[in-house]
Amino acid sequence: MVEIYRFAAVRPAPLLAPRVAAVPYDVVTREEAAAAIQGNPFCFLRVSRPDAELAGVPPLDGKVYARARENFDRFLRDGVLSRDGSPGMYLYRVTGNGNDFLGLCCTVATRDYEENTIRRHELTRVEKEEDRTRHIDAVGAHTGPVVLLYVDRAGISATLDALWRRAGGVDAEVAAADGTVHRVVRVTDERDLSALEEAFGPVPRLYIADGHHRAKSAVNVAEKRRVEGRLAPEAARFLGVLFPHDGVKIHGYSRLVTDLAGMGAGEFLRRLGERFSVEPCGAIDARAFHIPPRTAGPEGSHVFHAFLEGSWYECSRPRDDGADMIESLDVSLLQREVLGPLLGISDPRRDPRLQYLGGARPLSDLMAMVTSGKYAAAFAMQPVRVETVLAIADAGGIMPPKSTWFEPKLLSGLVVHTFD
Repeated sequence: MVEIYRFAAVRPAPLLAPRVAAVPYDVVTREEAAAAIQGNPFCFLRVSRPDAELAGVPPLDGKVYARARENFDRFLRDGVLSRDGSPGMYLYRVTGNGNDFLGLCCTVATRDYEENTIRRHELTRVEKEEDRTRHIDAVGAHTGPVVLLYVDRAGISATLDALWRRAGGVDAEVAAADGTVHRVVRVTDERDLSALEEAFGPVPRLYIADGHHRAKSAVNVAEKRRVEGRLAPEAARFLGVLFPHDGVKIHGYSRLVTDLAGMGAGEFLRRLGERFSVEPCGAIDARAFHIPPRTAGPEGSHVFHAFLEGSWYECSRPRDDGADMIESLDVSLLQREVLGPLLGISDPRRDPRLQYLGGARPLSDLMAMVTSGKYAAAFAMQPVRVETVLAIADAGGIMPPKSTWFEPKLLSGLVVHTFD
């Protein structure tokens, strides 16, 4: 069963929260982080992406992690960040763009990850895991939350909503560049905290939606400190924001290829037509995140959309009822039938000819990247059902890389969990 824990968070002063809060460290390049920092000395990317301040220093150099700790300590010393006086939990709400997400920010045990009470559906990459492991250990804190899902059979989300309505006001409010508004409310009443702990007691498991590297790195740090004989209780827990599984949104994860392996567009479409039913889409809503299937519903057939030479094409074929959950994913089929045999991209994790564009980005972005000539074609994928993700995690399966893009995307710096 799931255990959740209270903690005394480090948080920005309310008036500084809009300047402190930053996008997650892994959604910006080093150059983008440097630009954000240059215009804002309070930006939390100075802690989460300190390599942006150290031009010419390799990303995994020890100086990077020393700078992260130095900047974090300076923020605390200067009052940019301060620690709450007592342990509590935090409601985290994200609204905007037609969405409303409400989660509970608390800590969870690294032990639950190791024992598969906290389940995952993605593999971690060694270099990214090493980076966050060293970062967490050096700073002595979890600077970004892991998004976790629970199946809400006991009305927990209604309890969170009632707590939110009873709150006298928000402790932090930040309008993000993507049009969303992020608000945090601290929960300190003993009866409320006990009720939340009791409500999660019967929940059998949690699922990682976003933050696989942060979670695994937190486990690595706990084990490292255990071996070294310096494991404090808080280091055996990591920061999470828990959402009901039906209270999040999943987008598809688009693929872009730099070339068509020597083929012209006509030949590629012809060969694609040998494996799929390929139909021109005509006009589409370029502001949308994906193209609704026209020839068949996503439950009854595989569907993805290809963009090349200025036009969209719907590619579909019946599902194989005998395929397992992983093989039946559209991204698996795309790799098995298109990227591998037609384009020679055999390793979707490492081939530089293949790039990804995550989720909540309009189709116009894909079109612009192909039209610019940087890429030869784009493939827009249909979103996977959240129930499918949970079923794969329960079965111990691992989804192909970049299969899902979850919303909400939480900001870093609004709630930080430290080991001391």
